[in-house]
Order: sequence, then C-alpha cells, then structure tokens
Amino acid sequence: MNSPLSAAAAGLAGLDGLSGTGVKPSLPRLLGAIRQHLGMDVAFVSEILDDRRYFRHIDADGARPTPIAVGGSDPAEDSYCLRVIDGRLPELMGDACANAEALTLAATRALPVGAHMSVPIRLADGHVYGTFCCFSHAPDLTLTERDLGVMRVFAAMVGEQIQESLDEGEARRVVDGRIEAMLRDDGLRVVYQPIFDVGEHRVTGFEALSRFSTDPYRAPDIWFSEAAVAGRAIELETRAIRLALLALAELPASTYLAINASPETIVAGRLAELLDGLPLDRLLLEVTEHHAIEHYEDIARVVEPLRERGLRIAIDDAGAGYASFRHILNLHPHVVKLDISITRAIDTDRSRRALAAALCGFAAETGCKIVAEGVETEAELRVIRALGISRAQGFFLGRPVPLNEAKGWLSPS
Repeated sequence: MNSPLSAAAAGLAGLDGLSGTGVKPSLPRLLGAIRQHLGMDVAFVSEILDDRRYFRHIDADGARPTPIAVGGSDPAEDSYCLRVIDGRLPELMGDACANAEALTLAATRALPVGAHMSVPIRLADGHVYGTFCCFSHAPDLTLTERDLGVMRVFAAMVGEQIQESLDEGEARRVVDGRIEAMLRDDGLRVVYQPIFDVGEHRVTGFEALSRFSTDPYRAPDIWFSEAAVAGRAIELETRAIRLALLALAELPASTYLAINASPETIVAGRLAELLDGLPLDRLLLEVTEHHAIEHYEDIARVVEPLRERGLRIAIDDAGAGYASFRHILNLHPHVVKLDISITRAIDTDRSRRALAAALCGFAAETGCKIVAEGVETEAELRVIRALGISRAQGFFLGRPVPLNEAKGWLSPS
C-alpha cells in the first residue's frame, strides 16, 4: 500500500507531481495528496484552542461518511491530537486498537480507528498550533518512520503557512490602527495643483491631491497602498474625494476640478453618491489604476449616466505601463494625462518625444485632449508646446498648495 521513501522530503517532493513547478501547492491539495500516498481514509489539520480541538482542513476518500467537518470542534481532552502533543499517545500507530491509551477514547472503536498518524504543528515561536493527522479504519502495519517523516515535513509546511497568515493578520491590524488614528486626528488634507493652458499661460483647472499630516511623514501612495491591505482603500479614497469637492464652491465657474478615483471606488457606487447634485461639467474624473482592469463594463455602467450629465473622464499616467493604454482604448476618455516618466527629459530624449507625438496623434484622431504632467523645466515646456500639447501641470508651472493659495493663481497678475 505504501511505496518506500529514500527520505521524507524526497517522498513529499514526489507526491502527485506537486514539486518542481516553482509554485507553492495549496494546503488542501497537499493534504489530499499525502492522504492518498499514505493510503489513509481521512486526513485533517486541527487547532487546539481554549481546551477544544477545531478542524481547520479535512480531506477524506468519500467511501464512507466522515464524522468530522471543517469548523467543527470537540473537547481537546477527548481527542487523539492532544494526547499525541503531550506524549500520552505515539505519533505512529499501525493499529490503534492495540494501544491501551487509545482504547480509552470512545472514537477508537466507534469509528473505528485502525492505523493512526499524528504530528504536532509548531509555529515560529515554538508554540504548538495543533496537529496534522491521518487515520484509516483498518490497521496498517506497513507504515514506517519514513512515512511519519513525510507527515513531519508537511506539518512544518503547514506551520509556515499558518505563521504567514498570522503575521499578515497582525500587519493588517497595525495598518488598520494607523489609518484609524490618522482619520480620527484629521490627518488627511487636500492640496490643489494648477493645470495651465500653456499657450495663454492661464489656469484652466486644478487637480486635487491628497496629503497626510503625520509624523513621521509617509508618502500618499504608501497610505493608499496600506489602506488596500487593510481593506479600507474605498473608505480612504472616499474621504479624500469628499474633501476635494469642497473646493468647487470656492472656485469660479470657468475653472474645473480634477479628482482621482480607483475602479474599485467607482464600481462600489460611492462615486455617484459623492457627485450627486454637483455641477458635473466642472469635474474631471481621473481613473487611477496601474493594473489591468478585468471588467470595463462595470465601470462604464456607473460612469455613463454621469458622463451624460457632463462628467469628463481622464486616464492618468498614460505611458507608464501597458495597462494605461488598455484603459484609453476601453474607457474612451475625454483627456489623456501624459505620465511624468515621458515628460521628464522630453527635451533631450528622442524616444520620449516620439511616444508623446504618437499620443498626440491618437488624441487628434479620437477627439480627446492631452495634459502633460510633471513639467519641471523651461526646456520641457518648450517641447510640450512644440508638440501641440495645450495643457500641462508640474512644479515648473505651479506646485500643489492649499486652496487659499491655489486661488491666487486665478488673480490678475
């Protein structure tokens, strides 16, 4: 029933073709592969918690009903698991009914339990999480220490995965606490960067950008990335948009406001709520996403009614990666924002100029406009003008500032 192993690790590596792919097999797949390799009827991973045994993962051959279920629990003292951990039962029993201690447990005869193997699962600090167990209803005296070695290798792998999960959970709790404190203390503020008509050198709009007043300072992209880890990205983004929109009432009707929103926030429906009742013809929605979007139709379903009421759409960071070009083709934007990676050194780099010129040609063909981001020198601005790009923003033209200062750009010089 059991093939001999030259070593425990070698046996594990050969199970069901699970090794050599460079991809970590899933725990359930490994559990089933090891159960079948050992010729057992049931295999499971348990956790010992507060004097109870909890079944976390189970694999069975399906030949007969399994008396345990994922999430189920029973008193730890009534289990093989606890008695293996504390040494009252051996890790390997070819016939549990031949062990006097095992016979004190009702399950031994009731199931019945024939062959039984169980090894502790330990975490990084040495704490015993629970056990990895396999049993069959019939005895199997061919099981050896080599088979038990396979069990121990698997238990170590399970321990690593559980530890990673616990570490990730702790990291999420830390991040969540940091975000909660920042929001509670009003650590989020919005600044406004002017967008210029470079031909007339006048401000036509402002982009609202998030800033965080925290000590030590942490960049906005870090805050939003961590919010995603903590499952609070939409909440944080919604707060930022709500604060940004307050500027509409203080800016002249001839000036537009650009706000940033991720596809997740758009699809969640929060955007439509935030924009309800506002003059949408004064808003430019910049879709911020550096990864491929799977379902553009979901975004279109939310955005189309807003577009019909005057909302304009922009694709941010065009040229920063392949995803941005897919967004341009699928979302049909009114504005394409040329990424700083193209604008920077455009006066000295032929490739950057060529790519910018190609986007300008696309814009002319499709009727959208180009805004060059990240203009930082006079020479870059000259090339931008020469390419026929009429809108630009960047430190050379104006830095992001609080609203009261931003309104100064609109005053007669």
